[in-house]
Amino acid sequence: MSSEIYFDKDQELFRQTVRRFVEREINPHVEEWEAARCFDGRKLFKQMGDLGFLGVSYPEEYGGAGLDYWYNVVLAEEVGRADCGGVPMAIAVHTDMATPALAEFGSEELKQRFLAPAIAGDMIAAIAVSEPDAGSDVAAIRTRAVRDGDEYVINGSKMWITNGTQADFITLLARTGDEGGFRGMSLIIVPTDTPGFHVSRKLEKLGNHSSDTALLSFDDVRVPVANRIGEEGMGFMLQMQQFQKERLVGAIMGNAGAEKVIRMTINYCRERKTFGQPLIDNQWIHFKLCELLTEVEALRQLTYHCTRLLVAGHDITRDVSMAKLKAGRLAREVADTCLQFHGGMGYVEEYPMARYFRDARLLSIGGGADEIMLGIIAKYEDMLPRRRK
Repeated sequence: MSSEIYFDKDQELFRQTVRRFVEREINPHVEEWEAARCFDGRKLFKQMGDLGFLGVSYPEEYGGAGLDYWYNVVLAEEVGRADCGGVPMAIAVHTDMATPALAEFGSEELKQRFLAPAIAGDMIAAIAVSEPDAGSDVAAIRTRAVRDGDEYVINGSKMWITNGTQADFITLLARTGDEGGFRGMSLIIVPTDTPGFHVSRKLEKLGNHSSDTALLSFDDVRVPVANRIGEEGMGFMLQMQQFQKERLVGAIMGNAGAEKVIRMTINYCRERKTFGQPLIDNQWIHFKLCELLTEVEALRQLTYHCTRLLVAGHDITRDVSMAKLKAGRLAREVADTCLQFHGGMGYVEEYPMARYFRDARLLSIGGGADEIMLGIIAKYEDMLPRRRK
């Protein structure tokens, strides 16, 4: 695929800059960060902030570049080709999950205190929605923020929080009202140096080892009411909007990683010989790899379609749910098929195939499981059963 068809000269120059950065500042450290179960967020995010990578579509008055979202697409594609899944996920959380609502609906004070340093790479951001008993079912969250004068007093816990051990502030979804379900929630910025905030523990995961994932606890954490993003009680709606960019960037990065692994497998099958011929000469193998490349290209076009809708101001919920669903399932198929074609080499940790197999599995779970995506699509297609009165 020739990207010049879709991206102009400036966007392609940006792509080359990001690609060089990934090759020089991320890939050489992957083994070290994977072993440490955490990447060096302080150093990496500052480097990215200095290069203008952390706020390409955010307003210039807060340190962003003020460019259109296609630059975010370029960033996601190139970072998604890194030699691991954990660091790209951590970057995406910072740029497209923890800060979009802040940038669009936050007060001027909040933007100056938190968005500007996040764009500069001086602060690390995390998004805290999921809880031990509420993952994909966001409406079931129980963490509460009770108003006491000009402050919220927050109690509860959050789980599966990417960047959780390194974050300087948390974009927290909590209940601020007594309404059940999705009503009565608010998004609140919580600095992690606030008394009562604790990282309960860092979670050990199947994959994405270079990304720190934490269980967080809030014990009478007091923050100003002024730290709320938008109106009280509107947090669920704002978070649902934020989810759409999260799912789009996840699909873009997942697709870029899948394509990289397919091409790595093609090269391996050209070099590896069995029964006197290269593996690639087997019709089943090269046919299957061609099928996977076709699926990658189809998904790329779907993500570009979603981006066009987003830039034009349209609701992308239905289409991006399809992209997220497809990306997760394709990543699983690519991981399984390509590992099989690598044979024993695909099963050992010294070869990158095993890491991709572990890392790719998360895409069908994080940011809304496949089943949630299917439910959203069914809702938009008016397939769900009518509620009885």
